[in-house]
Amino acid sequence: MSGRIELPSGLVTFMFTDIEGSTRLARMLGEAYRSVLGAHRAVLRGVFEDFGGVELLTEGDSFFVAFSNADAALAACVEAQRRLSAHDWPRPDAVPRVRMGLHTGRAVPIGQEYASAEVHRAARVSAAAHGGQVLCSEATALAVTATYAATTGGSTGAAAAATLATVDLLDLGAYRLRGFDDDERLFQVMAPGLERDFPHPRTAQAPRHNLPAEHTPFVGRRTELTDLAGLISHHRLVTVVGPGGSGKTRLAHAVAEQLLPAYPGGVWTIDAAAAVKGLPAALAAALGLRPEPGRPMIDTLVEGCAERRMLVVLQTCDAAPALTATFVHRLLSRCRRLDVVATGRAPLALAGETVWRIPPLVPADAFALLRDRAAAAQGGQPGDGDPQLARLAARLEGSPLAIQLAAARLRLLPAEQLARRLDDPLGALDNDAAGDGRHASLANNLTWSYRTLGRRAAELLRRLAVFAGPVDLATVEWFDPEALSALSELADKSLVDVTPGPRYRLSEQVRAYALRRLAATGDEPAARDRHLTWSLNALDRITADTENQVRPLSLTELSPWVAEWQGALRWAAETGDVAAGLRLAAALDPWWREHGDTRSGRQLLAALYPHLPADVPATDLATGYLVHAGLTTDRTERERLLALAEATAEAAAGVTTPAGPVAADLTAEAGPVAGDLTAEAGPVAGDLTAEAGPVAADDAPAIRAAAEMIAVQEAAEAERSADPALPLRIRVARVALTGGDSATAEQDCRDVIAVAERGGVPATAFPAVLTLAELLWRREALTEAADLLGASRHLEAARPEDRGRRAVDWLLGMVALRRGDLVAAHDHLVVALRSRLRHGFRGAA
Repeated sequence: MSGRIELPSGLVTFMFTDIEGSTRLARMLGEAYRSVLGAHRAVLRGVFEDFGGVELLTEGDSFFVAFSNADAALAACVEAQRRLSAHDWPRPDAVPRVRMGLHTGRAVPIGQEYASAEVHRAARVSAAAHGGQVLCSEATALAVTATYAATTGGSTGAAAAATLATVDLLDLGAYRLRGFDDDERLFQVMAPGLERDFPHPRTAQAPRHNLPAEHTPFVGRRTELTDLAGLISHHRLVTVVGPGGSGKTRLAHAVAEQLLPAYPGGVWTIDAAAAVKGLPAALAAALGLRPEPGRPMIDTLVEGCAERRMLVVLQTCDAAPALTATFVHRLLSRCRRLDVVATGRAPLALAGETVWRIPPLVPADAFALLRDRAAAAQGGQPGDGDPQLARLAARLEGSPLAIQLAAARLRLLPAEQLARRLDDPLGALDNDAAGDGRHASLANNLTWSYRTLGRRAAELLRRLAVFAGPVDLATVEWFDPEALSALSELADKSLVDVTPGPRYRLSEQVRAYALRRLAATGDEPAARDRHLTWSLNALDRITADTENQVRPLSLTELSPWVAEWQGALRWAAETGDVAAGLRLAAALDPWWREHGDTRSGRQLLAALYPHLPADVPATDLATGYLVHAGLTTDRTERERLLALAEATAEAAAGVTTPAGPVAADLTAEAGPVAGDLTAEAGPVAGDLTAEAGPVAADDAPAIRAAAEMIAVQEAAEAERSADPALPLRIRVARVALTGGDSATAEQDCRDVIAVAERGGVPATAFPAVLTLAELLWRREALTEAADLLGASRHLEAARPEDRGRRAVDWLLGMVALRRGDLVAAHDHLVVALRSRLRHGFRGAA
């Protein structure tokens, strides 16, 4: 520039401009860059002249211009961008992308220049802009008015007014300009013909993060917050792994917010599922880095992050696992002060990765979250009481997504009814109109994971769905000898939980989803049949030792198998496999009675009856009738079942009609039997002596309870072939139906004992021995009762189903108490109590 010019004074608006990426553009264009730079200068100088700007400095591709009026300065920027876009450049990639910044402040020129901090602030505002973007400070935004034409007039004022009529200012928030300690609120100039979408300004934001403002409060997980924060502070790459909807991202964001002071370079989160232009571009946009012509975005990103102490939170890494792993490896390799927290359903499998599996919500946190979300879903009203909500929360497996869906469902159903429907969580919680989002429903959420599985892993998942509980590796390989790799894939992708043992289980949600997939493929019958075979094999292993000797009955050992056997029994009833069903029912009978689940037993047995074949083994069928008789509380129904058992036993011995007519007779009886299922299950004790306490009001109830137990215990002893003791066991069961006085009951017991001894099966009468001993105890015949019990120990030892109860010691302890011998009573009762607790007979204990 030449000649003396008059500089504005007072309230001055300063403009800085330069070409973004000018060095790379010059290298790319070579000699052609000179013509591009000249055209750029000519366009801008024309605008400055039209809007009254005073050019103070031109250096390379940059301009420093002063305006006496903020309106004119802003209008000049808009017009300059429009003219640059409209100019005919030699080629598309030769278009200079000019960034512009404005700031207004008081300044007095000294000679032909300004010595003011406001000039430096204007330069920093311009440096924060991206190519094609116009930024201004808050001071300029306040100085700009829509009355330029009225206050200044003239051709310049008219042009500015026409331009400003279409301008808007977008508040970008507070930023920290380099070299300044205070925050500066920046505004983006928006106008037709100008680009609108840019990354964050290229300057520090206070605080520096893009963590979302959550719509709902963060509930619980205090221990997890502490644990995860500790891992991040000691490891550069921490991957939070867990099933979809378990709260991984929400927890990672909560921890990242706590760690903001530890990362001066900021905390930045991006979602791999939403990064349509790739992860480098998504993170660069979050950081305010703009692509440079001819340079890969990852290189620009690594250069910008190389020395920054920052934390990157990568969400939904399983959306693109290979690309995410490559991206994370590049960042950690080139940016030594950068840490990464990744969330996904599977690990990234990178060197140095620390995998942290998010646990389900603990019961207290699950209840608190359900209560909070339920109140929000119901207009802030409390809705159901805390006990009902606690029972519902306990059925949701600590899954935040399931809790969220359940809270919405509470607008339709009370908590108690909803909890009863959770045997099928997808049917109870999903909404067909929920949409396609992966967290819109349980089915969508699980489909997101299922579609990433290999063929063998998907097949194994469907097969495992028929199991009601966890299984060991031997069981998995029994279904598929080469299942280890597929099982590993399922565990890595959070579809199978690995529990101590190790054992492998599906959550209720995954099981319900996999069962639907199994049915859709048409493979459910084969998988169910295989499970039934496995259940029968397991029954054989549990009930007999390695020498094929019957083991003592222990409900503690039965516990892991109960749900499996009940599921297999339902399938046997559905497919008409009566023989298998009767075996399973006999094995489950002690559990049903001990845990008060007699209704389930009656229902499952009743489901078998319509399928009885003519050639069903008579002993098995009679055993089934005896089991059912012990489970029913209706006296008439019990008599009918015992009559059927008796007829079946006679048929087995060749005394009367074969099994076919007996089976036919059952069909006529099935209606009343099924009708009895609605009756409330009475307190049928797992042990005769538990029901026959010393404070009983009369003898008859104790005798009836004892006989019920006798029927059930004897049924459990039935063999697979004709059983010579079967008629005797039925006679033992009929003791309950005499309805007579104690003397009659006592005589019935003596008769049964005598018949058993003559028949060579004295152990069969052991329940009658116990009943007789109790009757003697009640009428103070203590010596005879003690002698009877002492002589019956070998009978108890010969009955595996009774060894764990130690009924002989229990009754001897009661006799000793009646005699006043507290030491002997203590010794006997402690032995019985310990044995009962060890073998799972806690109700009797």
